[in-house]
Amino acid sequence: MLLSYRTVKSYGEHEINIQRSRFITYVDRATTEEKAQQFIEKIKKKHWNATHNCSAYLIGENDEIQKANDDGEPSGTAGVPMLEVLKKRGLKDTVVVVTRYFGGIKLGAGGLIRAYGSATSEGLNATGIVECTLMQIVHTTIDYHWLGKVENELRHSPYHLKEIHYLEQVEIETYVEKQQTDLFIDWMKNLTSGQAVITTGEVEYLEQDHD
Repeated sequence: MLLSYRTVKSYGEHEINIQRSRFITYVDRATTEEKAQQFIEKIKKKHWNATHNCSAYLIGENDEIQKANDDGEPSGTAGVPMLEVLKKRGLKDTVVVVTRYFGGIKLGAGGLIRAYGSATSEGLNATGIVECTLMQIVHTTIDYHWLGKVENELRHSPYHLKEIHYLEQVEIETYVEKQQTDLFIDWMKNLTSGQAVITTGEVEYLEQDHD
């Protein structure tokens, strides 16, 4: 598993107009090629009467699956520039479709490359990018008299408080970066004078907005 990666926040769409042509960008996550293809087909059905529905996707930890489709535009002027934007942004598991309604003015090869690149870039900006960081969930069980101190210290620390369970004792779940697990456990032991019971739970990705 990657320690961290970037992907799109969720589904998004954005429209720009260039020389009277409409370029509508659709973006979503896709963890498999099948999901990417389903998304592309869905947009194609929605815009069955569009001049072009060009697409690109990048899937896998090491970008194992990369596809670009010009859908009738001159070869290399649509899908490839779209894919290049995904690569330059360092995105994983992302699919994008740019639907074009021709406005009567030809853009030429250079103009098309810029148009599809811009449409993709602006679509990604409108949708938002998240950084997914691999986190160890650490469970800390303490007596109630430690709660105020521990919660306050956690909220002012680099660690991310996930949840607090108010049971017979307090159980606090914290997101800790995988490589910092031992540091966190030592920190928590010192904070509670060794009176906390600390166990590690599952590993999962924490998503945070990427500037």
